[in-house]
Amino acid sequence: MRISISTGTLFTFPLDKALLMAREAGFDGVELIINQDFQRVNNRKLLSELAEIMPILSIHAPFMPLDGWGNAVDSLKRSVELASWCGAHVVNFHPPSWLGLELKFWRWLYRVVDFQKEVGQGGVTVTLENMPWVGRFKINEYIMSHTGKMIEFLQERNLYLTFDCTHMGSGKANFINDFYLFYNSGRIKNIHFSDYGHGREHLLPGHGILPLTRFLNHLRSSDYQDSLTLELSPHEFPRDPSIIIESLKEIREYLRRETAKDRDSGTGTREPGTGNLIRDSEFGKAK
Repeated sequence: MRISISTGTLFTFPLDKALLMAREAGFDGVELIINQDFQRVNNRKLLSELAEIMPILSIHAPFMPLDGWGNAVDSLKRSVELASWCGAHVVNFHPPSWLGLELKFWRWLYRVVDFQKEVGQGGVTVTLENMPWVGRFKINEYIMSHTGKMIEFLQERNLYLTFDCTHMGSGKANFINDFYLFYNSGRIKNIHFSDYGHGREHLLPGHGILPLTRFLNHLRSSDYQDSLTLELSPHEFPRDPSIIIESLKEIREYLRRETAKDRDSGTGTREPGTGNLIRDSEFGKAK
């Protein structure tokens, strides 16, 4: 299993600085979010420079309009081309938003018969990400928010999944059963890892209510061999890069320890950066 980190975790820093910090923290590679840094530049040159710092294991297609990238479909296809060029194995994208009236994107999604052949071009694994429930009334503004229907779509269209713990946990704090439903379908190729609690997404493990240590232990017992990607809010960290790097080292070690095949089972683990013991209750809350 490869332990990766999303560049969104460090988006307050320039991309090259973010990758240098990720390398120093000991991650195997990064998930590169295509953002405003990829406007009006030579994208291949930029990717080449970044790949010299850290392996780019996956690319997250733009989830906002970018100059020169076209619409959501154009952005996804261009992301796949760049991934193929730089050797990234996975391209992840968000589904259309019904609340945002992304009707053209929605219609296109349902016209694709085989995503790996038609979009991934047989060389890049294309994954769809499950999205969060937000607001007072817990609304999921994206299509395919139901686990069973999403699995059916993935299987019918030869599309894979990036399973986001925070997004699933925003609707179901005890999300492990849903994870197994996706896992047993054979469709998971990437996992976004972070905590959720009190309406806040992408928290440090132990800062929310999700059973993350238990989830990692279940993951350890599986045959999952793809990327586990740390995707945190940068607001979880202080501004000092040296402190951030030390915190990331602790989290990376936590992920390694809890997913190691030779690890003895225990009753809990230390919350990275605090020394506090995390124990998962039967209701899926971290204490």
